Amino acid sequence: MSSLQRTMLKGKLPPTIPSGRIGRADSFKKSRIRDYKPGLWSEFFAEKDDVQVDEQRTFRIYRTKQPEKPGPVLLLLHGGGYSALTWAHFCTEVTSMIHCQCLCIDLRGHGDSKVDDEDDLSADTLSKDIGDLILKLYPEEMPQLFVVGHSMGGAIAVHFAHMALVPNLIGITVIDVVEGTAMEALASMQSFLRSRPKYFQSIPNAIEWCIRSGQVRNVDSAKVSMPGQIINCTTNKLATNDLPLPDEVLEEAHHNSMFPNPFSISEDEESSPPGDEAADGSPESAAAGADFKKPITTKSMTEAAKNYTWRIDLSKSEKYWVGWFSGLSDKFLNLRLPKQLLLASIDGLDRTLTVGQMQGRFQMQVLARCGHAVHEDRPHEVAEVISGYLIRNRFAEAASEFRCHMPSC
Repeated sequence: MSSLQRTMLKGKLPPTIPSGRIGRADSFKKSRIRDYKPGLWSEFFAEKDDVQVDEQRTFRIYRTKQPEKPGPVLLLLHGGGYSALTWAHFCTEVTSMIHCQCLCIDLRGHGDSKVDDEDDLSADTLSKDIGDLILKLYPEEMPQLFVVGHSMGGAIAVHFAHMALVPNLIGITVIDVVEGTAMEALASMQSFLRSRPKYFQSIPNAIEWCIRSGQVRNVDSAKVSMPGQIINCTTNKLATNDLPLPDEVLEEAHHNSMFPNPFSISEDEESSPPGDEAADGSPESAAAGADFKKPITTKSMTEAAKNYTWRIDLSKSEKYWVGWFSGLSDKFLNLRLPKQLLLASIDGLDRTLTVGQMQGRFQMQVLARCGHAVHEDRPHEVAEVISGYLIRNRFAEAASEFRCHMPSC
């Protein structure tokens, strides 16, 4: 290329940026830093309490304030591995739409509930726990109860309603659990559980993993939900007991991410730091080391900081999985209650429920653009669907100018 051609070409190019290198990993990382400060239960609930059912069982509950007008109590049951705090944003939304009170429970082996035998997670045991707790909370006048359950909690809600353990149960909503697809997914459940990190450096680090892994897609929900799923390895207490976090812990977590984006390529400096030598000391390895740094994997980073771990080892509950979901569709359809099913995908419907839905035996709603934790990813939409269902069945009154939408797929 001649000098004249080079001069003409340069004249057509955009001006260069004088400051620094373009596309540096550190500058990109700073622009992508997100706030993972954990939320507090008190921002969403009016009270929390530890209810002792008997000498062997004490359950943690969270309640919203009493409604201004009479309304039902929404009994909210979380999924396996979650806690009552998974319903935090949903409770705020639904109580602003209809007159009701939300009652959220940490099930056996989860959250801050304490029982003698935490490993007994059979459907009958969990259902009996809920029934005994409700009778303990309302020994004289039982309010109208509408039960809502997500995933495992949805299966337990069906068993609980099927066993008729309490009076005044007026209806049920099951969120993203279907017998057919659940039974098929059990084969890969252990592999999924093994793929999760065993430890976390900090609570914000756990929240970050929750979002990056796709377990929850709503960062605001993850901030309050995730601390209810992990415990402090030193104190063996739920992470919520460590909140609020000191400013220095939040500052450190804000700048140190243990879960780099797996799709990003980090740029290192062209020259290696002084004293950087290869492991074997050979000239060839030393030369290679000048151009390449061994990446620190997520696994090695998480193993190096064992400050928090999971509250419950779900892999040990495998013997109960079939009992949770076997016969679930028939039990759901045979309930003599108003029934509602919320799904994250229309493909999740099995044959039994497809026939039942065509016969009009329950209402179904599909919410797009969300993951398995539907009520966390889209709390406002889930609250709208359930509020509309309660209003149409005259179980509750609107608390504001709420527009009742007709169900659709």
